[in-house]
Amino acid sequence: MIEEQTPKQTTLGWLRESATFKLIFIGLLTLLLLIPSAFIRDLINERANTQNETIKEVSDSWSGSQIIKGPVLVIPYKKGINMTDTARQQATENLYILPDNLHIKAGLTTQILHRGIFDVAVYNTQVKVSGNFAKLDLSSLGININQLILNKARFEFSVSDLKGLKSNPIIKTTQPTLSAEPSFDSVFGNGLQAAVDLSSISNNEVPFDYTLDLKGSEGLSFLQLGKTTDVQVNGNWSSPSFDGNHLPDERKIDTGGFSASWRMMYYNRPFPQQWAGAEKKLDNDKKLEDATFGVKLRLPVDQYQKTMRTSKYAIFIILLTFISLFLTEVIRKQPIHMFNYILIGAAMVIYYTLLLSFSEQVGYNFAYLIASASTIALISVFISSLLKNGKAAVLFAFILAVFYAFIFVIIQLEDLALMVGSIALFIIIAILMYFSRKINWDKN
Repeated sequence: MIEEQTPKQTTLGWLRESATFKLIFIGLLTLLLLIPSAFIRDLINERANTQNETIKEVSDSWSGSQIIKGPVLVIPYKKGINMTDTARQQATENLYILPDNLHIKAGLTTQILHRGIFDVAVYNTQVKVSGNFAKLDLSSLGININQLILNKARFEFSVSDLKGLKSNPIIKTTQPTLSAEPSFDSVFGNGLQAAVDLSSISNNEVPFDYTLDLKGSEGLSFLQLGKTTDVQVNGNWSSPSFDGNHLPDERKIDTGGFSASWRMMYYNRPFPQQWAGAEKKLDNDKKLEDATFGVKLRLPVDQYQKTMRTSKYAIFIILLTFISLFLTEVIRKQPIHMFNYILIGAAMVIYYTLLLSFSEQVGYNFAYLIASASTIALISVFISSLLKNGKAAVLFAFILAVFYAFIFVIIQLEDLALMVGSIALFIIIAILMYFSRKINWDKN
C-alpha cells in the first residue's frame, strides 16, 4: 500500500530540493551580510579618523601645514573727515600695496614621524622671499603724497603656523636690516611686521629680501600676491601632490624627490594691486583659497582609503561566491546546507577586518595578499570537507582567487576602473545565463 504524502511533507521536500528557494535564501543572506559589512566600514572610518587625529596631534606638536603669505607694504596716511561745515578732523587710515615682483624659492628636507602605527610627513625648509614694490601711484586713490606718513610704513607678512618659525626673519631693504616682530592686527590677522622708514625713497621702488627658516607638516603652500609671482620648490619627497587653483608650469618627480616651478600674472588674482581704507581685503577665506597653491606631501599608500574602496565591493564578492557555490552543488548534485552558506558568508565578512588590521602593519598590498589567501584557503578546505571532493575545492579556490584578483586590479585602477568593472560584470552575467539554462528551478 502506497503511503499518501501530507501537504507538510510535500512542502518540506520542495523547500529542500527547490533551486528557486535556495536562490531566494542566498539573496536574503547576502542582504543580511550587508549589515556587518556596514559595521566594518564604520570601523574603517573610525581608524581613519584616529589617523587624522594623530596627524593633527603631531602637527600641533611639530608645526602644521604652512602657507607663505606676503609681504604687503602698509603706509599710514592722514585722511580729513568733515565734522561740520567749518571743522575737519584728521583720521589715520592705511594704504596697502602688493609686490610688483615676488620671487619665492623653497627647498624641503622631509622625514616621516611615527606615532604608534601611524605615519606623519613633516619637513624643514628655508623659504627665500625677494622682490620689490613699484613706485607709488596714488592718482587712482585720490591720495596726495603729502598725506602719507612715510616714516611709519611697515612690511607685513605671515605664515599660517607661526610656531614653525625657527628664527626671527631679517628683512633686507634699502635701509639697514629690519627685524620682524609679531603683529596681532596685520592685514593677515596674526602675522609679522617690520617697521620701515620710506621718507628718503618716497617715489622709488622698494626692494625686499628675507628668509623664513621654518618647519611644517603635510604641505607647503603660497599666496599669489605679486603682479608677477615666481615660485620654485624642490624636496626629497618622491610622491608629492600639487594642489590649488594653479598647477606648476614645470615639474619633475622621481625616486630622489621633486622640483616644481610656477609663474603667474596678476590678471586672475582676486586682490587689487593697491587699495586704501579700513578694509584689509586679505582676510576673506574664499579669496585666499582661490589664490593659494602649493605642494602636499602625500603618503605613498593610504591604506584606509583603499580598504574602504575594497569593502564597497563586499556585496559583489559575497553574491558571486554564493552563486558559484550554488552552481557547484547543482552541477555535482550534492546539496550544501544553508547553515554552511552562513558560515562561508561570515568568513567573507571577517576578511575585511583581516585586511584592515594587517594593512595598518604591513601596508595594503601585502595585507590584501594575506587576507585573500587566508580566506580562500579556509573556504576551500571547508568545501572540500563538505563535498568530499578535492578537485571541486581546487576549482572553487581558483574561482575565489579570480574574484579577489579582479577586485585588487579594480582598486589599483583609477580612470579605467568603471570600464573594466562594467566589462567584467557583463562577462559574469553572460556566464550565469549559460549555466542557468540547465537548472531545474523546481528541483535540483
